[in-house]
Amino acid sequence: MKAFLKLTLIAAASLCSSLAFAETEIQMWHSMKGALNDKVNELATKFNATQKEYKIVPVFKGEYPESMTAAIAAYRAGNAPHILQVFEVGTATMMAAKGAVVPVAKLMRDADEPFDPKAYLPAVAGYYTDSKGDMLSFPFNSSTIVFYVNKDAFKKAGLDPEKVPKTWKDLLAAADKLKASGHSCPYTSGWPSWMHIENFSAWHNVPIGTKDNGMNGLDTQFQINTPLHVRHITMIGDMAKKGTFSYAGRTNQAEAKFYSGECAMLTSSSGAQANIRRNAKFAWSVNFIPYHDDVKGAPQNSIIGGASLWVMGGKTNNAYKGIAKYFAFLSTPEIQMDWHTSTGYVPITMAAYEMTRKSGFYEKNPGADIAVKQLTNKPPTANSKGLRFGNYVQGREVFEEEMESVFAGKKDAKTALDEAVKRGNEILRKFQATNKQ
Repeated sequence: MKAFLKLTLIAAASLCSSLAFAETEIQMWHSMKGALNDKVNELATKFNATQKEYKIVPVFKGEYPESMTAAIAAYRAGNAPHILQVFEVGTATMMAAKGAVVPVAKLMRDADEPFDPKAYLPAVAGYYTDSKGDMLSFPFNSSTIVFYVNKDAFKKAGLDPEKVPKTWKDLLAAADKLKASGHSCPYTSGWPSWMHIENFSAWHNVPIGTKDNGMNGLDTQFQINTPLHVRHITMIGDMAKKGTFSYAGRTNQAEAKFYSGECAMLTSSSGAQANIRRNAKFAWSVNFIPYHDDVKGAPQNSIIGGASLWVMGGKTNNAYKGIAKYFAFLSTPEIQMDWHTSTGYVPITMAAYEMTRKSGFYEKNPGADIAVKQLTNKPPTANSKGLRFGNYVQGREVFEEEMESVFAGKKDAKTALDEAVKRGNEILRKFQATNKQ
């Protein structure tokens, strides 16, 4: 009997010991595919190897709108993930979801983890910070639109691959030469609204909407039907008619058309570099996006895209401590430098940028610092520091629909953009009515 009791006590002690050292799983839902998905898994594996208390479990949940919708439904059902990756246009919607999210500033403070908002790139931190100066979500894959060129295709068309188009006038001329040389797709663009509405506006220092692009109030209205906007979308529509612009889709579908060699010029996320580097069988370069050189003050600065990590509410204090540790890990210069140099996303801290610069990476990889240079080209203005529109996921879809009608030759740009403003403002008013400040 004594022997049995002894064995029972040993077994119980062993069980308690194993429970004490059991890892707390932290679910992270994300929207990264291909090489980027591999990198997200690698980051989690590296963090998990540094300690035994917590285990980050990345889960791919589809494109950004899909994962955001799934997380909202999961939250209502009481089984939301701990961390949710949300693209930048979902910021205002997430900010309004009081109780559903835990501000990252509070998370880090409560967990007593080092966190200094001033350590992050201003163009990045400002996008995810409230009026009190508190950061609400953790910057993760921050990017901006850049301009990619297939240097081999340029050579074949008799163009100098080292003289990349700087203006839209230059790009039109290059597109014509590429078409004449037999290239079926001279130019394409990923994320058309992000490029041709949002970054286009910031790059030319014109507003997308009133109230500092929605940053200073929910009673904002869209302003994307100005003569400059109409002129630009008309130009892209004319290129589509001529066959010098190929529309690929609303997200990053155009990137595959570029790295496969089908399209010679691409405007898309700086974060596309990981997949371009993996798949392209030709020489290519990264450059500033074109601008209209008759617009005073252009180019200004581009704005960020990509996504940030939001912490969902209703979790245990222990889980929150683990999330805070992971965010601290992601902020270290070494990890940020690796993320930046592997993917093309911008380093979120100045320390990581300086470490990368001192390593000689930019000298060995010309263009790798283009995204940071574009974001910091000039001090941000009210028109170029970012945007914050409620339900902008739907708002952007409206812009995309109307632009598609122009690219397909069904509407002229003025009619389409007037309709985009009208429909977009209706979405803003619904959001304003349900989210009083």
